[in-house]
Amino acid sequence: MMSFKYLLLILCFPLMASSQVLEAEVYLDAQQTGRNQLPIFSTLQRDLTEFINNTSWTNVNYEPHEKVKCSFNIIVQAYDADNFQATLQVQSSRPVFGSSMNTILLNIKDNDFNFTYKEFAPLDYNPNVFTSNLISTISFYVYTILGYDADSFVEGGGDEFYEEARKIVNAARQRGGNGWTEAGVSQSRFGINRDLLSGNFSNFRKAIYVYHRMGLDMMHKDVEEGKANVLTAINLISENSKSRPNAALFRIFFDSKSDEIMQILNGGPEMDISSTVNTLTQVAPVHNRTWQRIEQK
Repeated sequence: MMSFKYLLLILCFPLMASSQVLEAEVYLDAQQTGRNQLPIFSTLQRDLTEFINNTSWTNVNYEPHEKVKCSFNIIVQAYDADNFQATLQVQSSRPVFGSSMNTILLNIKDNDFNFTYKEFAPLDYNPNVFTSNLISTISFYVYTILGYDADSFVEGGGDEFYEEARKIVNAARQRGGNGWTEAGVSQSRFGINRDLLSGNFSNFRKAIYVYHRMGLDMMHKDVEEGKANVLTAINLISENSKSRPNAALFRIFFDSKSDEIMQILNGGPEMDISSTVNTLTQVAPVHNRTWQRIEQK
């Protein structure tokens, strides 16, 4: 995995050489179209895999074992004359220091992934130009993935990646349709990016760092301290939610982490977690069935 020292250095002193930084898998399911045997679907899956993995998204030089693992799951609901109506599930993960475990960082479902694609047409990324909803949406999530990954290693480390994502949002807002503005979408790309760059969510981003670097990564050395820091991260999100209730970032976090949090609270040394369980039921009530499985001794 990427060491703290290495990541801190590359974030502060980027290298001049470009590199590929993602290890992405793309899955495309077109069964709902009734024409899933068409070759355009397999071509699109292959083209997107190559686009994500081979594009130089940053000038940071990653070693092969340091690449960020992620997946893009596309469900095509309708297809006609190069027009695709689809949903997109994006997930990323990172290793936990001192263990063989991977932890989910990001898990987002985007229901507004409609785009045009011509078979064999080149896929090229330009942050300042909107060329298609396909390229802009995938590129937006690439930079959001990289930002979350950096935030989990260095407090505030994702800024440069979220700024790149903002360029994509700004270029897409006039022509991209749903998902690129606040109107009509409860979890828009615009809103996610705005909040990640807003000082109003500084506690949330600090929580990403505390949860992963000071919590999960610490457990191989000191389980009690690591578990205590996970509780601190939850409290940071709770404090943030008081001024920004029901924000998409909180839903995204607990959609990714609910089962993991339950396992952490049930494991390790006994601690007073009653207030944390109450906090979880208030901040993320949609996962109350999971919180009810937490054993309070």
